Amino acid sequence: MPNNIFQNAYTDAPQQHPNLILGSLQLLFWLFFRPTAWRNHLKGIDPNLNSDISLIFFILICFILRGEWRNLRLCQLFIQVYLILPILTNLLLGLVLWVLGEPIATIADRVVRGVQGNVVLSVFFGVFLGVLLNVAFCMMFALVFGMVFSLTGGVAFSLAGGVPGEVAAGVVLGMAFGMAGGVAGGVRQSMTFGVAFSAAFVGVVFGIGGGVAFGVLAGVAFGVGVTINSWLSVLSFPFLTSWNYLLYRLDKRRNAKSPCLLRFHSAFWDEWQRLHLPGLDKHLLFVITHNPVEGKAALEYLSTSRQRWAAQAVQIELDARSLQDCADVETIREAHHILLIDEIENELSSTRILKIFSRISEDVDAALNQASYYNQRLVLRAFVDKLNLELENFARRSDKYTVRFYPILKSWGEIATNHIDELAKITEQRQEIDSPYIIGVPLTEEQKIFTGRNDIGARIEQLLLDRRRPPLLLYGQRRMGKTSLLNNIGKLLPNTIIPMFIDLQGAPSSASDHAGFLYNLAREMEKSAKKQGLTLPSLAREVLKSDPFTYFYEWLDKVEQALERNTALLALDEFEVLDNAIAKGRFDEQDVLGMLRHLIQHRPRFKVLLAGSHTIEEYQRWASYLINVQVVHISYLKEAEARQLIERPVKDFTLRYEPNAVERVLQLTRCHPFLVQLLCAEIIVLKNEQDPSIRRFATLADVEAAIPEALQSGGFFFADIQNNQVDATGQAILRFIAAQGEGAIVRRESLLQRSPDAEITLKLLLQRELIEEVEDGYCFQVELIRRWFV
Repeated sequence: MPNNIFQNAYTDAPQQHPNLILGSLQLLFWLFFRPTAWRNHLKGIDPNLNSDISLIFFILICFILRGEWRNLRLCQLFIQVYLILPILTNLLLGLVLWVLGEPIATIADRVVRGVQGNVVLSVFFGVFLGVLLNVAFCMMFALVFGMVFSLTGGVAFSLAGGVPGEVAAGVVLGMAFGMAGGVAGGVRQSMTFGVAFSAAFVGVVFGIGGGVAFGVLAGVAFGVGVTINSWLSVLSFPFLTSWNYLLYRLDKRRNAKSPCLLRFHSAFWDEWQRLHLPGLDKHLLFVITHNPVEGKAALEYLSTSRQRWAAQAVQIELDARSLQDCADVETIREAHHILLIDEIENELSSTRILKIFSRISEDVDAALNQASYYNQRLVLRAFVDKLNLELENFARRSDKYTVRFYPILKSWGEIATNHIDELAKITEQRQEIDSPYIIGVPLTEEQKIFTGRNDIGARIEQLLLDRRRPPLLLYGQRRMGKTSLLNNIGKLLPNTIIPMFIDLQGAPSSASDHAGFLYNLAREMEKSAKKQGLTLPSLAREVLKSDPFTYFYEWLDKVEQALERNTALLALDEFEVLDNAIAKGRFDEQDVLGMLRHLIQHRPRFKVLLAGSHTIEEYQRWASYLINVQVVHISYLKEAEARQLIERPVKDFTLRYEPNAVERVLQLTRCHPFLVQLLCAEIIVLKNEQDPSIRRFATLADVEAAIPEALQSGGFFFADIQNNQVDATGQAILRFIAAQGEGAIVRRESLLQRSPDAEITLKLLLQRELIEEVEDGYCFQVELIRRWFV
């Protein structure tokens, strides 16, 4: 397809035809139907054509003062507007008069006088109005007024006969002023101008005409003329619809051969048509299907026009087709990258459906990013369960978009289910060991590997039933399983307690003001409650802007009603992040912490549980608001829980350990939940590389061989201890103890002699649970951590 066709058909800045006469007619066409193209044409000639000076003065400035007399485009514009168009207009007038039977001599005289009058009027209005209004408007007003006056004047006076002269004059002046003002206001995009122009016209009419008939007919004609952009689009609608349908049929017969006839569709040249042009979406979709390059250009143009509904409908159908073409999980995982959800302002159902597909695609991507086939299957099964729920919701609706996307959603579910079966077959064929271990991220409810912590669950339940309603602090070192416990705490508590998990590292603490903080807090509460089968009322962000805490308290009243007899456990993970936001001044300490204190003291349906790796005493501002905080310490797993995590992390686990190997894992990790998973995961990697005959039985040698890999793959954990939890003195003490060997106890006196700050540092290392006091000395609590510091 030639580039110039693209440039002229699907753009608001088309090129003018090089022929002088055809280019002049094109200017006239732009004035009436494509005012944006007219404005862009003037800007292309000279950006100053929008300045508030007279056109004649502007030309004088360009030709004389600025020396731009060689500006051929400006010269061409002047000739076309002030000479060629008046001549063409009056030749058309002569043709009309000839059809009406006027003598040739009269026609010739009328045409000559019309040209003269038209040029005089154009120049007059260009100078007179150019002092007050911008150049583009004045040029256009002068041209249209002169043209309309010539046409209507000639026809009206030729038909006047016995009609009084004031009647004909009223119609002529009214139509001329009205149509010129209507088209001018359209190009200028100003309703204010229309009001001012009408007032000025009334003064002109009664100042010149004086007669009642003159005034009435002039006013009516003016009204008809000035509203041309409104009624012309309605009158032309049936004709344009027929024309557009003809183009569609011809394009189908030509099989959308390039260049397509779509470029002649009125949607691309009639800017005033506000009504939806039927069939435009079908025509556009047909062209995109058979001629993608041209179709995409047309789609891009329509997306910002009055007919953008068609572009939106086509974009949704294109999204549906792309989703339908996803034939495996690899294409499904990439689908969320191609969906243009933010650009669609169509019906709510279509936007909601596309968001569902985008979220599903992201879930599949997350599943396939799991390191082991086992975890891929696990996450995909959870995804299929969610997808089946969406299918049930789809089946209850009958709108066109739901019907269109239902079979696609069903197909995706079948693809995911088949992939789960394929993963299981591959694992069995290769006799590989599925690794259920999750390294570095908290365990969710869907991941069956969560083990133990029943004692902590019982302690939390006991404190929640305390009539004093004390706030709770789940305190433990990093990677000790605090977040995993909060994600799974619903399994450890009675059904009457509804956990509402809120990660303060996420949206709440990153908000810029109180309204954003409370809105994100409410959203996280809603999401968490929904997982427990409880639907909370929604809270609109706009409501919070004027008085955030008052409206948030009112929302909590509604939440209490939704809870009925249940109790909400507000679990705030990583409370230190919120403290940091308060310290930076994003949130007010009294407002935020006062809100939590109010929640604890005056709302018995709510319990507050903080989680962090620091005590409340380390954050004095919290200690002054949260009185009588009860600390629940989370540390190493019990030995029985750790053994289960090693030998039976999930049902049908295929790896078996010899007794000495299990004992060695316990010795190396001290039942640290993260380190048990880290070391066991590396043992599985090692075993999968061995011969199938010995693959599913782990020995002591296998455990020792996996240690270096565990130290390397878990480097982020050990580096955080080294760089963020201890200072230089602490690092020196840890290295000194580590160098003494496994299980070595270093006497207190030896350590105190190494640094004057050793006393304070030893207390910190004990608090961080890195070392422990044994008799009159210290040793590492965890052997794997010692090996990092060797």
